[in-house]
Amino acid sequence: MTGSIEQGTSLTHGHTHILHFLVRLPRPMEKVWPALATQEGLAGWFTEAEVLEPRLGGAVTLRELGSGQVTAWDVDRVAEYTVEGGGRIRFHLERDGDEGAALRFTHEFRGEGESEPRWRARFERLIERLEQSGGAA
Repeated sequence: MTGSIEQGTSLTHGHTHILHFLVRLPRPMEKVWPALATQEGLAGWFTEAEVLEPRLGGAVTLRELGSGQVTAWDVDRVAEYTVEGGGRIRFHLERDGDEGAALRFTHEFRGEGESEPRWRARFERLIERLEQSGGAA
C-alpha cells in the first residue's frame, strides 16, 4: 500500500480558517501514532516539538507555531495541540483496511500563516518517511 493525500478543503468563518485533509497512510495506526504524538516523530516530518507532554492538558511547544497545551488525547487515535499563534491542530487516526491508517486532519487558525500547499508538502514527507522506515517516522 502506498500513501495518498485527498484534496484538502479550506473554510473561512470571519477571521478563522479551517483546513481539512484525509491522508491515507501505508502503515497501521500503531506504527503511525509515534509520528503524530512524540517529539521525535513530529520533528521528522512536521516541526520540532520543543516540549510535548503526551497527555490531556500537557504542555506543548511547536517551533515556529508557539506554545500551548494538548487539548485532546486518546492514545493511538487522537492527538490535538492548541498553541497560541498557531491555532488548533488535530490528528485523528482510523483503521484503513488491514495494513493502513487514515489520518483525518484539521487545522483551525487565525491569520494567513498556513496554507493547503504547506500541509500537503508536510503530509508528503510523512508518507515518504513511513514508506522508507517501515513505520517509525
